[in-house]
Amino acid sequence: MLNLFWNASPEEFKNGYIEEENYYICLLCGKKIEKGIVYPEGGILYEAGRYIRVHIEKEHQSVFECLIRLDKRLTGLTEHQKNILQLFYQGKSDEEVQKEMGIGSASTIRNHRFVLKEKERQAKVFLALMDLLKDKNKRLSGCLPPYKTAGTIDDRYSITQEESEKILKKYFPEGTDGPLTTFDMKEKNRLVVLRELAKKFEAKKFYKEKEVNEILKTAYDDFTTLRRYLIEYGFLGRKPDGSRYWLKGDPNGKEEGNMDRKKEMKQQYKDMKTEGGVYQIKNTKNQKVFVVATPNFKTINGKLGMLKWGSHKNRQLQEEWNQFGEDAFVFEVLEVLEEKEEGFFDKKDVLKKMEKKWLDKLQPFGERGYNQPKKREEDGNENRGDW
Repeated sequence: MLNLFWNASPEEFKNGYIEEENYYICLLCGKKIEKGIVYPEGGILYEAGRYIRVHIEKEHQSVFECLIRLDKRLTGLTEHQKNILQLFYQGKSDEEVQKEMGIGSASTIRNHRFVLKEKERQAKVFLALMDLLKDKNKRLSGCLPPYKTAGTIDDRYSITQEESEKILKKYFPEGTDGPLTTFDMKEKNRLVVLRELAKKFEAKKFYKEKEVNEILKTAYDDFTTLRRYLIEYGFLGRKPDGSRYWLKGDPNGKEEGNMDRKKEMKQQYKDMKTEGGVYQIKNTKNQKVFVVATPNFKTINGKLGMLKWGSHKNRQLQEEWNQFGEDAFVFEVLEVLEEKEEGFFDKKDVLKKMEKKWLDKLQPFGERGYNQPKKREEDGNENRGDW
């Protein structure tokens, strides 16, 4: 979690989350929000990209509040400066800040603003200098990139290809497929050796402890030490009970924990009770709504995708989605269909009646919405539910 936090970009810091291939991950608590799933919250349905922001607001109040509480050695801010920044964030004027803090005058607060602006400019210059330095070092040194799942990255990882080859030749005199002469070596050398040993394991494959031992035994008699270091240095993953091991940091795969979590969430999604009913797509800019009945709320994912790709059959809704943007719209469940467990139950007919009830109630026509004021039988695709 700590590495994830400090490896984030300034923009990701500001957002409070990072985006990976299958997840959004909260930088403030590590919570993962899987993509492709609709999340209900307070009667509103959110796709993953918006739900991560809802999560941050609900659980952490704001990214600003979390960052401002960090220790001085991380922010470089005094408690006095933090208090002033918090008041500025609340929208207080210089006079209001001066009165609340009981210091100096309004001109004193203006001076504090200047000092903070100066720190901002200095931070920008420093970041640019560090980026330029990193770029130049990469070009000049030819250093090998640190292993993807390594822990804290430091000078031990500043190893060139030439250095790596010399180290491997020294400790694997018969070649890297041969035995390791010793594991009693300097830290930098150990990293090179461990990186090479990790290549003996296949990506996206799980191993029993006995299998790991057999592989490492071909390189060194004290295979338990090698196994322990491979785990400690982030090359191998291991379940707490030792029942399963896997190669970490594979560029084409994910860690075992992530794979298991993804499978688990997908299965939960499949096993969810199928619920249908009536929902609305609401434009929060002008309060217009589109009322739709569906036998399965999971189809909302498809409707969301159609809007994103510009292919929704309701032309007016699509045009305003394009105009106002995704953030202007929310999906809200109006009523959930209650199915009878006994006797004949015509779901389609019940859904039609439910939809008509909400159309009559909300009148989402003309300036009030995107539905067309026609009978279902005469409707085109623009006004059709999900059956």
